Amino acid sequence: MQKKAFLGRNKTIRWSQFSHKAYAVFQSIGREINICTLSVATLTFAMPDSATAQTVLSKQKDQKQSVTTEEAYDLDELEVLGTRVPLSPEHSVRIVQVLTRQEIEGSSAQSVNDLLKLVAGVDVRQRGAYGIQTDIGVNGGTSDQLTVLLNGINISNPHTGHLTVDLPVSVNDIERIEVLEGGASRVYGSSAFSGAINIVTKRELDRKGSVNLAGGSFGTVAADASLNLNGAQVQNRVSGGYSRSDGGSINSDFNKGNAFVSGAYAGADVDVRWQAGFSTMNYGANTFYSAAYNNQYEDNRRYMASVSAETKGKWHVMPSIYWTRSLDHYLLNRANPAAYENFHQSNVYGVNLNAYTEWALGKTAVGAEVRNEGIISSSLGKPLEKKEYVKVPGHDANYTHQDNRTNISYYLEHDVLLDRVTISLGLLANMNTALDYRYRLYPGVDISWRPVNGWKVYASFNQALRMPTFTDLYYKSPTINGNIGLKPEKSTDYTVGLQYSSPVFQGKLKAFYRKGTDMIDWVKYDAQDTFHSANFKMDYQGVELTTQVNFTEIWGAESILKRANLSYAYINQNRKDDKVIYDSNYAFDYLKNKLVVSVNHRLFSKLEAEWAFRLQHRNGQFTLYEDGKNTGVQTPYGTYGILDLKLQWVEPKYTLFLQGNNLTDHSYYDLGNVAQPGFWFMGGVKVKL
Repeated sequence: MQKKAFLGRNKTIRWSQFSHKAYAVFQSIGREINICTLSVATLTFAMPDSATAQTVLSKQKDQKQSVTTEEAYDLDELEVLGTRVPLSPEHSVRIVQVLTRQEIEGSSAQSVNDLLKLVAGVDVRQRGAYGIQTDIGVNGGTSDQLTVLLNGINISNPHTGHLTVDLPVSVNDIERIEVLEGGASRVYGSSAFSGAINIVTKRELDRKGSVNLAGGSFGTVAADASLNLNGAQVQNRVSGGYSRSDGGSINSDFNKGNAFVSGAYAGADVDVRWQAGFSTMNYGANTFYSAAYNNQYEDNRRYMASVSAETKGKWHVMPSIYWTRSLDHYLLNRANPAAYENFHQSNVYGVNLNAYTEWALGKTAVGAEVRNEGIISSSLGKPLEKKEYVKVPGHDANYTHQDNRTNISYYLEHDVLLDRVTISLGLLANMNTALDYRYRLYPGVDISWRPVNGWKVYASFNQALRMPTFTDLYYKSPTINGNIGLKPEKSTDYTVGLQYSSPVFQGKLKAFYRKGTDMIDWVKYDAQDTFHSANFKMDYQGVELTTQVNFTEIWGAESILKRANLSYAYINQNRKDDKVIYDSNYAFDYLKNKLVVSVNHRLFSKLEAEWAFRLQHRNGQFTLYEDGKNTGVQTPYGTYGILDLKLQWVEPKYTLFLQGNNLTDHSYYDLGNVAQPGFWFMGGVKVKL
């Protein structure tokens, strides 16, 4: 933050703009803050009163609003910017949709997956409630085509996209969620095939903690707590949580827990950030993988750790190192483990080095990343000799297969920053040892034009490649067959858009076209066939409209209406061959239409309500099973609407809430034969210590 002036003896700091320095937040401790200008040009949903990373308490004096900073501001820059160098909001070239802390706390979401349902361009295909195994896709893509980052660190899972959003944090740990739609391989590597989602956790400067308790339908209970341990130059936050439920449908009970620690050090010459986390969940897997068996079971654990830094000076050098481990135990029949079970352990090690500098012709960045992805398994990978078997910890079983691949990437980017125009030119050189040892080039160009203040016109072109997951290549079961001969997916993305942003109204309209080659899906060619993974040539076209009105900017803090959002996305897919496909599991069953409407308003005094309605139409169909028997009936996914409501009584030290999900008790499917719960009620309290 740039210090513009000191006013009086109390040393009030007035900020005129962001400086994008991680250490700047420490300069505000114990001081009154005035914010002169807060641009939200890059935040589709960022509101002026919610763009901070800290709670600001409003007090009423003589019926006039006065805002006092009782907790220091942490105006962190965005992690996902669509470029490899940090750009000021007015110079950003790609639009990042942001779910702010205010929207997160106002929603009835029980997990990150539920929060992403509020974004029109995101397809959330839920298997179990409370974040139990969900596939997330962007712009018509599958869960395997998405990069998921935690505080800017890639935690995507090469085993399968089904497990990518097994997170070590709870909803109450999250500061905001940033969604970058469209190919982003030249920025985030080859796994950012259709987009990237960055989950940013809270970094609070006070020395307080919180406890959150909730309970409700189907024997569901949840608890989590956090504690901030901060010094003059060091921030630390420790959190953990546990939840359990009998489940809202057959064989959908679960137990899950998480622990997470994150921290930051701000020095004169270098800033350092670190994080480590653990998550565990075991759950009835209903008909998750085969409609013929409704007594499946799964047990997942995940570990992750990372350290990153940034030097200061003419050249900003930003190294990072990270590691994630995922363990998966699957039973086809939880009552008879010997019938069929799998054990998998995947490990990812990565080292990333990025550097950028600013000079007369703009900003230039160079970087490199080495990412090693490996798996040992009872079924996935190449067979091991018996003497090479690895014991599965805690079980009378062995890992009998393995595979490993290393992905090496080099990045080059230059950003031209003009008064009304920004041009970002980038190139990714990528080599994967599982494919061959030849480097392939993937270019990208992003352009934004700001004809007048508040308006932005942008266009982009990006190319990408994604390697198949280990599941795509190797998985075999009584109902599924992988394909070791799969080719990597390739795409070319074109996007154009228009955005308007003001304190009262924000709106965005965009259109995209993706030309896909060797796209991967799991399909049946006839009724007697098993599901096979195969490559297809497919093109996607789509449009998306997003709007928000902030009524408090019109009528003040006492306005009954607070804010309203309306967004809509349409996607169409064209397959470029004449093969007859009887059934599809993923890519062909894309979300064709999605409408999201939400309204936040005050009922009386400190009681607020948040309504959220989703109307979805999914392309495709599935073969209906009843009591484990194939009826032979092809059932379209069709159209359904879901209405959620959350009521909150908000006090400075605590919040009481009641919420209902699926108020109309509607029966629906996100994936074939995996029935979703009906009405789900929860209530609880959040206490600040």
